Amino acid sequence: MKTDYSYTPSRIDPAQSQLLRAQINEFHAEYCAVLDTGDVELWPEFFTDDALYRITSRENAELNLPVGLVYAEGRDMMHDRAVAIARTQMFAPRHTLHLVTNVRIIDETDSGEIEAQANFLLVQTLIEGPSTVHLAGRYYDRFVRAQNHRLLLKERQVIHDTAILANDLVYPV
Repeated sequence: MKTDYSYTPSRIDPAQSQLLRAQINEFHAEYCAVLDTGDVELWPEFFTDDALYRITSRENAELNLPVGLVYAEGRDMMHDRAVAIARTQMFAPRHTLHLVTNVRIIDETDSGEIEAQANFLLVQTLIEGPSTVHLAGRYYDRFVRAQNHRLLLKERQVIHDTAILANDLVYPV
């Protein structure tokens, strides 16, 4: 999957793209609702058992360097991270607001795997502080369908533009 900021034209029929975009927008609404309400232990349920989740800077992505802030291979690693966040919070209480926009469907394979991109903005509000932009960037996603036809992430590459990061980036993006 391409994870740089150069333009990739869609390789899918516009009518099919519109249908898939609606389904992926619904996925993002639920994904963000779980994170923004603090139900982080439900976060791994949006991924396949063997999914890949990585947060990487734009600079590293453009240099094709796999080094990232967060790397989780498989739902079990994501579950461990979620439980650690939910049960051992050692940081100031906060609220988050995930905004996802400009969903683009790049391709759909014969097996039904969907490649998509979307922009995101993560706003954070400390309980005793102002709201700030915590992270901004783009999702590079590969979706598959579960047996119940629900979309699941097979891969989520979070590529962030934010150059100076807060030292408290612990929540999933």
